[in-house]
Amino acid sequence: MKLTVLASALALAALVVADPAAAQRRSRNPNEPPPGPAPRDADGRAILWGATPEEIGVWTPMFGITDPINPADETPFQPWARALYDARQVHELEPHARCKASGTARQFLTPYGVEFVEIPELKRLYIFDIGGPHTFRVVYMDGRSHPPDLEPTYYGHSIGWWEGDTLVVDSTGFNEGFWMDRRGMPHTVELHTVERFTRKDSETIAYEITVHDPGAYTDDWTGAFDLQFDRGLELFEYSCQQANYAGELMVGGERSSIDRTSPIVP
Repeated sequence: MKLTVLASALALAALVVADPAAAQRRSRNPNEPPPGPAPRDADGRAILWGATPEEIGVWTPMFGITDPINPADETPFQPWARALYDARQVHELEPHARCKASGTARQFLTPYGVEFVEIPELKRLYIFDIGGPHTFRVVYMDGRSHPPDLEPTYYGHSIGWWEGDTLVVDSTGFNEGFWMDRRGMPHTVELHTVERFTRKDSETIAYEITVHDPGAYTDDWTGAFDLQFDRGLELFEYSCQQANYAGELMVGGERSSIDRTSPIVP
């Protein structure tokens, strides 16, 4: 119980407070041996879990969790979307602080990492993370298309396939309840993303996301960063609501600064 409480408190601090050290891009220890080749399955295809198929660990960003996934000045915002993005820079109501699910690229910018689990028998791949309410994504690998009428959700509907050593994930059907990164990159229900996960070596996955959202942007744009394998770490029990001392951000209260009709507050 104490461990869970401590983990929740630390996670909240990491997500709400912009720690300058955490915001710095990560780099490898120069004293460590160079990465080995990407591990492969019995069919010779690169895998997305472990530095070896048996090794335990999670994937964390070689990228500050408070960094934008794309520089604002290089992002083709619609005017209203840029105004909203700018307003969010001075606002404390980041959805993770209120235990909202991550959504899109935000899933890979959490303090405790993600884990990929592919189940060939089900033709599905799962992406688990601890950020927000300890959620997961389902990526359907069976060749299906997106359904015509989707109920908007935090992770949308994802279909995936392999192109060599790259997993391609096409997603649509998102709600507007999350930020695409810690800086508050906005979107609308028109959001459609294509993500590419390329296993570069035993320690690194290159992540790329292409964003199509004519409701928020005048053109498509692409963001990218690397994920690093942190061996020995595992996903653990995590209750976001427990020991969340920003409870007034979740259920209301006396803070007059919170305007719940504002689009700043997903």
